[in-house]
Order: sequence, then structure tokens, then C-alpha cells
Amino acid sequence: MSNKLPIGILGATGIVGQRFIQMLERHPWFEVAWLAASDRSEGRPYAEAARWRLKTAIPADVARMTIAPARLAGAPKIIFAALDASIARELEPQFADAGCAVVSNSSALRMQSDVPLVIPEVNGDHIRLIDKQAWRSKSGGYVVTNPNCSAIGLVLALAPLHRAFTLETVMAVTMQAVSGAGYPGVASLDILGNVIPYIAKEEEKMEEETQKLLGTLNGSRVVPAPFAMSAQCNRVAVEDGHTESVSIRLKKKAQPEEIIAAWNDFRAEPQQLRLPSAPDQPVMYMTAPDRPQPRLDVDLGAGMTTAVGRLRRCNVLDWKFTVLSHNTIRGAAGAALLNAELLKAKGYLG
Repeated sequence: MSNKLPIGILGATGIVGQRFIQMLERHPWFEVAWLAASDRSEGRPYAEAARWRLKTAIPADVARMTIAPARLAGAPKIIFAALDASIARELEPQFADAGCAVVSNSSALRMQSDVPLVIPEVNGDHIRLIDKQAWRSKSGGYVVTNPNCSAIGLVLALAPLHRAFTLETVMAVTMQAVSGAGYPGVASLDILGNVIPYIAKEEEKMEEETQKLLGTLNGSRVVPAPFAMSAQCNRVAVEDGHTESVSIRLKKKAQPEEIIAAWNDFRAEPQQLRLPSAPDQPVMYMTAPDRPQPRLDVDLGAGMTTAVGRLRRCNVLDWKFTVLSHNTIRGAAGAALLNAELLKAKGYLG
């Protein structure tokens, strides 16, 4: 008998669901026990129902598993959710109300005042909001979310600077990979040789989530960070990896070597606890003048490290630099998995 905790995946056939399966294949704490997807996949073996898009093979035991309906019957008590927001808004509260720990990648509940939006290296203490949720007091269930795939890399780069020097203004322009749109995602004739300067609700998510993530837990709510934040989001013809051009103004003046040291020295509770999915170095500064690049650097730290480069003075604000993060690993499945590991380490899972 395995002593690993059984987990279920809602939305198991999509790109993020596939990443969950890939990352859980040899996980020391969790194992996939239940898969659910849309009605058209229900009752079929996973290998037949999923159009597998990752470079590694489907784990043999998962390939044979039958897709269950996305209902409570038969579901384990730990659920990783990889659902469209419209579906998540209905299903995630049902599972939490029934006593499940829902670790969500969806945007549906991220900005709800009693739902923690968490990057474990940045604001792991916000998981205490769980205890304010009505589901928790009723059934023991709860919902924890991770950020938008474009916000997470940005916030990992900003957090060390905000702690050391205090942010006053942040401006970010993203160049986001097509995998962030799911599968089949953006039509090839729309994206090849092109840039699409619009991703629905993405700019609003980046701005709101960044301020919540870097905000302060005050009892039963998070007080958003007070700095000004502006984001512009673009879809580009890159497979994996969101690149961001960032400009910032700091309250406390800093020298370039101090900023780089803040990034490279940044460590937090996941590293101290040696959580299985935590990278040794959450943020890495790259000294080459033309880095980071998605093709070369997206897999740093098994896709969990945010790469930063091109630090230089900004003629409008104080400093500007480039950020790169893996959008379906650190920005999605890996983010939720690390949240689940933190929950277990803190006693919120069995």
C-alpha cells in the first residue's frame, strides 16, 4: 500500500492538467488517484481521452485510468483544479463545501477576500485566510489559489526588491507564449509571424493580483500593496515561457549590485523546508546582455526558477529589466503543486 496522499485532478485532459500529471509522476508525497474532465471525455481511458501535448510520455498507470465525471462521487479529499474560470466558479465551491482541499489554478476565486492567492516564497503566510472560509468551518474544506501565469514570474522578481527597497511604481509589458492559451489555443494563422496585443482580462489580472500578492495580511483580509501598477499584455509565437519587460521606481535608492544580490540571495520558506517542488534558487540573475531567452532559459530549476536579466537604469522611472518564467510549470501546475506542498508542511492536508 502506498503511503502517499491520493489526489484528484479536475480538468485533467487540458494542458495544465497534463502538467499536473507529468509533475506528479514520481512525487514523494502525492499520487494521482482520480481524474475528471468534460462530458465528452467521461468514461474513456485517459490515454484515449487526452490529446497529450507534452514531451514526456503519459505515465502508464494514468494512461489506463478512466475519466470520471466532474462530480463529488468518488473524488479524493485533495483536488488540483485546472478548469476554465466559468466552470471553476461553479465546481470549486461545491468540492470545498463537501470537505475537499481545492488547490486551484483558476482565476475564478483568486480575488475573493477570504481566498488566499499564494506564491509560497512571497506570501506563504496568507494561507491562514483558509481558516476564515465558511467551507472550512462547515466541512473542513477550503480553496487556495495560485496567480495568473504572467503575474507569478513578475511577482517573484519584484518581491525581493519590494522587501529591500519598497516599490513605488511598476510598469510591465508581457510577451506571452501560446501555451498560455491552452490547446488548441490561438489559431496558427493568427499568431505565426504576428503579435497579438490583447489577451482578455490579462492586464487586469496582472495588476490586481500583483498588489494582492505583495499586500499585507490583516486579520481576515489582505491589504493590497500601495504601489502604482500598469501592465500591457501581448501574445507572441513562442511555445513556452512568458517574457516581460519591466520598469520600476523604488522608494529607497539602490545600486545595481544591491538589486542583483537581492535577486540571487532570495530564499524563503519553501527552500528552508526543502519542499519537493521548490527550486534551490527561486530567482536567478543572468549576466549575459541578451538573456534570458525562452528557448535557452525557460527550464531553469526544472521550470520553477524565474530568470531575470538586462538590469539597467531607466530614464523615466529608476530601473528596467527583463523577466522570464515558465508559464505552464511555475505559472500554473508547478505553482499549485508547490502550494499543496506548503499546505501539507503546515498541517492543512492529511
